[in-house]
Amino acid sequence: MTQVTLAIDCMGGDYGPPVTIPAALTALDKHPDLQLVLVGDEAAIRALLRQRNAEQHPRLRIRHTTEVVLMDDKPSVALRSKKDSSLRVALQMVRDGEAQACVSAGNTGALMALARFVVKMLPGIDRPAICTKLPTMTGHCHMLDLGANIDCDAEALFQFAVMGSVVASAVDGLSSPSVGLLNVGEEEIKGNEQVKKAAQLLGNTPAIRYIGFVEGNGIYAGEADVIVCDGFVGNAVLKASEGIVKLVMAKLKDEFTHSWISKIRAAVAMPVLKSFRNRLNPDQYNGASLVGLDGIVIKSHGGANEAATVCAIEEAIKEVHYNVPQKIRSEIEALLVSRAVS
Repeated sequence: MTQVTLAIDCMGGDYGPPVTIPAALTALDKHPDLQLVLVGDEAAIRALLRQRNAEQHPRLRIRHTTEVVLMDDKPSVALRSKKDSSLRVALQMVRDGEAQACVSAGNTGALMALARFVVKMLPGIDRPAICTKLPTMTGHCHMLDLGANIDCDAEALFQFAVMGSVVASAVDGLSSPSVGLLNVGEEEIKGNEQVKKAAQLLGNTPAIRYIGFVEGNGIYAGEADVIVCDGFVGNAVLKASEGIVKLVMAKLKDEFTHSWISKIRAAVAMPVLKSFRNRLNPDQYNGASLVGLDGIVIKSHGGANEAATVCAIEEAIKEVHYNVPQKIRSEIEALLVSRAVS
């Protein structure tokens, strides 16, 4: 496979280097075509590499930075005051062609602001959106936006649908992925004006296989390959889903441990329970793409562990191989041309 170079913001997230460094080394072991640039405090990074006898690894190098964007920093602080932060330098490497993608678990607001400022937007796209995979009864779907844009007009939702369709097509190999708008009902009269207008735009765009409105329960039923909503709704759905998974696992644990009989039942059911846990484990879905940028930027969960961080790195590798930004650019350009003609 073609060689891939990624810039890893080692200082971002709740844990920083103690998670990002081992995850980076695991990813290097799994992907012989991968090269990594570890961006952050060189002394801290080298100390952790030394512990793992990996200081001289041939496929990694270190880019020293002197500042860190904290998880509670305002985006304005990251933009104006921290010009040598690991987050900003990692994004600059993407902009300058030194890396093909950036992976960060850092402050979401700062990441969005810096990515727009440093990497820039694709022509024809007004706002970036956070897009990730969610498990469904039929496999998985791609959902966006998950928190980048709280208020969205119909045009923004339309652009999200186009970008989500391209992502699903490129990453999943779908020739014509189905796209649905998340709504409070399936009927045409339901929903706010933005959603209704977005439905009209999508309905008049033959290049997108728009299937109509999808209710919340339809997300996990697998009713659409791509689910589109504004960032307020999307983030609420995502966090509620994470909470439900934790609730289910906690209740199952309670049921199987409250008596000696239930413990025997748990021992018999253990293979099924482990399989169930693995299929719903949110770690394997870590790594949200900031689509709409003129480069690949992957947002890892702030509290991601080593396994989840590896998944985020692997998502970046996929998008590099499939050249997702260029495909979005081509699709948007074609739609702009068709709109001008009509």
